[in-house]
Amino acid sequence: MTMQYNPFDNMLEVLDKAAAMLGLDEQDYITLKSPERELKVQVPVVMDDGKTKVFEGYRVQHSSSRGPCKGGIRYHQDVNIDEVKALAAWMSLKCAVVNIPYGGGKGGVKVDPSNLSKDELKRLTRRYTAMILPIIGPERDIPAPDVNTNAEVMGWIMDTYSMFKGYTVPGVVTGKPIELGGSLGRSEATGRGVMFMTKEILHRLGIPVLNTRISIQGMGNVGGTAAKLLYKEGCRIIAISDMSGGLHCEEGLNIEAIYEFLNNGERFLLKDYPLSEGVTRITNEELLTVDTDVLIPAALENQINIKNAADIKAKIIIEGANGPTTTEADEILNRKGIQIVPDILANAGGVIVSYFEWVQNIQSYTWDEVKINRTLEMNMIKAFNEVWDKTKEKNATLRMGAYMVAIDRIVKAHKMRSIFP
Repeated sequence: MTMQYNPFDNMLEVLDKAAAMLGLDEQDYITLKSPERELKVQVPVVMDDGKTKVFEGYRVQHSSSRGPCKGGIRYHQDVNIDEVKALAAWMSLKCAVVNIPYGGGKGGVKVDPSNLSKDELKRLTRRYTAMILPIIGPERDIPAPDVNTNAEVMGWIMDTYSMFKGYTVPGVVTGKPIELGGSLGRSEATGRGVMFMTKEILHRLGIPVLNTRISIQGMGNVGGTAAKLLYKEGCRIIAISDMSGGLHCEEGLNIEAIYEFLNNGERFLLKDYPLSEGVTRITNEELLTVDTDVLIPAALENQINIKNAADIKAKIIIEGANGPTTTEADEILNRKGIQIVPDILANAGGVIVSYFEWVQNIQSYTWDEVKINRTLEMNMIKAFNEVWDKTKEKNATLRMGAYMVAIDRIVKAHKMRSIFP
């Protein structure tokens, strides 16, 4: 009987290994092995036909040792508490590895949003916000967009929270529309960070950026942005995919044309994109094993696993998604000598610019996009260098290096604060 994948168990396994490499006793980091708070809520929604449907929602706060909890909200039919717990823990580590003063949180609603009308989605969002309202706030826990949520949804959350408070509170969420206090550069931040990390690891390994072959699973906000920016940097994007399937072309895909096609407001998918000479259709699974220099999994967790890890041909993996690689697959990839820039570092661009947005909201002052992108790059390169140095010091993988940097910072903060009372 095959064991069911549990992302939280996956996180714990890596956490224990990294803590052991730091020479920590379990007592030093025991508080990181379970969330501070788990909230499960019932979300009743009056549907367009007048009937009431009840959805299940969650908000998990993993650690607040280094500051308010921070993390996205996803709407997906497969959301469950173990997934949300794992994502919250990864957020704690992610914020620590890039050294911003946040802890980790995450939320989700078990729903397929494609089956809801816009009014139903709005009512769901407002009711879910009301249900988690006692534990969120700009000083407590700051949600953001994630899978199947966006700036518009964040605007509804901000408005709902503000109505309960009686005044506008833009800092309760990040990833909002610009007009409601959102930050310039936020929508592209995660994908831009993936681009920075790709260029940096190529530089470290002595591989030219120009004509480097890139394959990207996921053409949403993260993968699509990374594809567009890496294409502009001169990389050859040879394979991309979304939920409907993928495209492959050894000579390189026209990413500008594809990006424009997917983002023209018609909600087209890659399966609808007309083929041209040299372009073939592939599945999401086939994309992962394409002969490529860099593979960027930017969809969901558990994509690279024990079933396909041995067939991965990429030299480098940049984890644009959270938890795309299982621990079993990680071991196989490491034995093959594949360099992996881990999720808690590779996709941290979003939370860094979310932090910038929060700071702007608190200060009631806006930054220009040049400053935001420049400061994002500076923060990500600094974090990469710290992880790289820790990796060399401990003769470890980049994943272990990133975990060690993050754990060390959280454990030190926790010890300084001690345990109340």
